[in-house]
Amino acid sequence: MATISVSQLKTGEKMSDNVHTKLGNVLFMKGKIVSERDIEILKAFLIPSISIESKENDAVNEDVAEEPSNTTLPFYEQYDKMLALLKKVFNSASGQNFPILEVRTQLEALLQHIDQYHILTFSPKTFQLNDFLFHNSIMVSLTSYSLARWHGLAAKDLMPIAISGLLHDIGNAKVDPGILYKPNKLTPVEFEELKQHTTIGYNLLKNVAAINEGVKLTAIQHHEREDGSGYPLGIKGDKIHLYSKIVAISDIFHAMTSDRYHKKAASPYLVLDQLFTESFGKLDPALVQTFIQKVTQFHNGVLVKLNDKRIGEIVFSDRANPTRPWVNVNGQIINLTMERSLYIQDVIQK
Repeated sequence: MATISVSQLKTGEKMSDNVHTKLGNVLFMKGKIVSERDIEILKAFLIPSISIESKENDAVNEDVAEEPSNTTLPFYEQYDKMLALLKKVFNSASGQNFPILEVRTQLEALLQHIDQYHILTFSPKTFQLNDFLFHNSIMVSLTSYSLARWHGLAAKDLMPIAISGLLHDIGNAKVDPGILYKPNKLTPVEFEELKQHTTIGYNLLKNVAAINEGVKLTAIQHHEREDGSGYPLGIKGDKIHLYSKIVAISDIFHAMTSDRYHKKAASPYLVLDQLFTESFGKLDPALVQTFIQKVTQFHNGVLVKLNDKRIGEIVFSDRANPTRPWVNVNGQIINLTMERSLYIQDVIQK
């Protein structure tokens, strides 16, 4: 074991003891393999030095304290299988012989590991822009399932809601790829064509006997809004199926927090603020409230990066302002409710 200055620290070193913040919270656990981001965090928290294992110990114990990579987690294994299957489903989408049982079986396998999925911090381990549609569908499925559970829906509705999220955009399989993957803003004509994915999706699913009507309606209704301002039918309120209302919230969140050809990912906290605004007329307010309260329900000590690039830890969360907690940055307490020009850009570590 050796003590080394953080300024001299190199990636690949192994921490031989827990590293604590000035407030006494554990910043990194013993056995952590140092990455570039870890060095950045250590410097941000003014940690002068840490203990690392000697090279001799590394050689002996290299397999003991290694953190498991994403590829070893069952969740990521099942996620990749779901991604491959969904690509196949989209590429061969038709109203005939829809492989719904295969889709359901793989989705059930993925949902068995839902406890490894954290909405604000999750990102696929490999992400390519031309796969956005598939990743979005899987994340919307997982988030819709989570929201339905949090909101107390009956157990019989949970799997149909997950399937609704997974297949809500199936109609895009028949939309011109030049429109789907256009790197800049769509023209009004192109946008009208894109909007057809809702009716196309419903038509692809309407004769699939193994799914319920809520799943089928979600394909056509997930862009409808409470005030009738959505599409394709402009229906309002209770005319919109509950599954569709849940999937709409999940879809907006993931569409805005993911990189796309024409737009960079937005801060999840800014998107949560926008969802709150949308709940006054466009989205179901009770569902939005449940969603925001649950996804921001972190314990104090969570590391976050602010939009001015400073790193701090959450020390207090106000239930009345869940997206704007108090953050300790090197001993300075920043109340984001008061400091409106600042916001949380990223959640770094739970």
